[in-house]
Amino acid sequence: MNALLPRTLLAASLALGAMLPALADGGRAMPRSVPPAYTQECASCHVAYSPSMLPARSWQRVMSGLERHYGTDASLDAATLQQLSTWLQSYAGTYKRVAEEPPQDRITRSAWFERKHRKVEPAVWQLPSVKSAANCATCHTGAEQGRFSDDDLRMPAGLSARQRQAWAD
Repeated sequence: MNALLPRTLLAASLALGAMLPALADGGRAMPRSVPPAYTQECASCHVAYSPSMLPARSWQRVMSGLERHYGTDASLDAATLQQLSTWLQSYAGTYKRVAEEPPQDRITRSAWFERKHRKVEPAVWQLPSVKSAANCATCHTGAEQGRFSDDDLRMPAGLSARQRQAWAD
């Protein structure tokens, strides 16, 4: 009986290890282990989006076109590109919300993003404090950790009195 215990523990460990990416995909939260290169290379220009916010095929296209990354050359050396591509693929979203690949692989063009922000006036995205819809951290205080709860919203600076009233409603 004791001879079977190590094999059983090994099998259980392997099964648990195989399930980790699936468990990490339970939501939009940032995975526990984030490669330092992701923070250094990606978050230096924009919020380090949780990989679960796009499906794997979108991340594949984003990473294969970094020399023209939404109007910027975000090229990486081969080793860093491989590391971040593998990590993004491992934690890419598979849940219902991200089942569809958004136009141009833009999170802000995804159906769920547009639905959640449908009441935001176009002028709000142009405010100096907001700059664009991709600047999640302006309003979502937990964006860096992949948390986008309505309970953790912050009103952006520069809203008109009418927009502040609409925000409060």
